[in-house]
Amino acid sequence: MYTEEMTKKINDLLEKNYDAEKGYKKAAEIVDNNKLKQFFEEQAQNRYDFGHTLKDEIKNIGSTPDKGGSTTGDLHRAWMDIKSTFTSQDEEAILKEVQKGEEAAVEEYTNVINDTTLPPTTKTILEQQRNNVQSALQNAKNFEVVLS
Repeated sequence: MYTEEMTKKINDLLEKNYDAEKGYKKAAEIVDNNKLKQFFEEQAQNRYDFGHTLKDEIKNIGSTPDKGGSTTGDLHRAWMDIKSTFTSQDEEAILKEVQKGEEAAVEEYTNVINDTTLPPTTKTILEQQRNNVQSALQNAKNFEVVLS
């Protein structure tokens, strides 16, 4: 059984996935490197998919997914930083901001996953998404090495 607090945590992850999706889309528009652009586009699509999976999970447990954009949390701030970085068109700086956002996401996912009241189905979904975010984080670090 979901608690109101658990629903809020899942909704927070939902909103932050949408923030990340927007951040990645913006990054893809700005960078010149084709491989980096493709990576950002793939990550934007992943985050879009994550959001829909989380929305379905929230509905499955009888709650209502939040509609608006988030205005709180480390992940949101990291993605807002990335948007202001974009004007510089500095691919390395953009990658650093992506890494900050993804590190915050991994931490947030882990905090929710560690909640002992989390239903097993939700825990499995969140673990898969967190693993994907960790993989994206590693790929961003690999790009940084290539660009420097």
